[in-house]
Amino acid sequence: MSEMRVKIHAMRGAQLPDKASEGAAGYDVRALLPPDTEIVLEPGDRFAVPTGLYFSIPKGYFITVRPRSGLAIRDGVTLVNSPGTIDSDYRGELKVLVINLGQKAVTIRSQDRIAQLLLERETPFQWEETPLENLDPTQRGAGGFGSTGLA
Repeated sequence: MSEMRVKIHAMRGAQLPDKASEGAAGYDVRALLPPDTEIVLEPGDRFAVPTGLYFSIPKGYFITVRPRSGLAIRDGVTLVNSPGTIDSDYRGELKVLVINLGQKAVTIRSQDRIAQLLLERETPFQWEETPLENLDPTQRGAGGFGSTGLA
């Protein structure tokens, strides 16, 4: 399988996203803060954490920004817009929109791993407008939240 190449610019001090293990699907991305600066997220606080990374994603692809499970379980830190999407035509700095859903303050320092990135292929499609009764029937039907049981 040939590897896709994605152009990336890392500001001075920024680290390229990397995999924590050979079998990892996502590339960890790190905070890039000015020297002697840290972000303290109180419970409920949100912040756009700078990474110092800029991408040129090939047309037909996008990158999703996803939470790191360790931060989520240990500290209650996740992403406000999970998963976030970096479109192929965006050229600004990646800032990761974190939120503290935990019970105590969490400190983010420069080079802390704050999210993970996955490159994904866009699937072009078109909407085919149709009357409601022409939608393909299923056993579930219009059953919404919790309608498929607890197990």
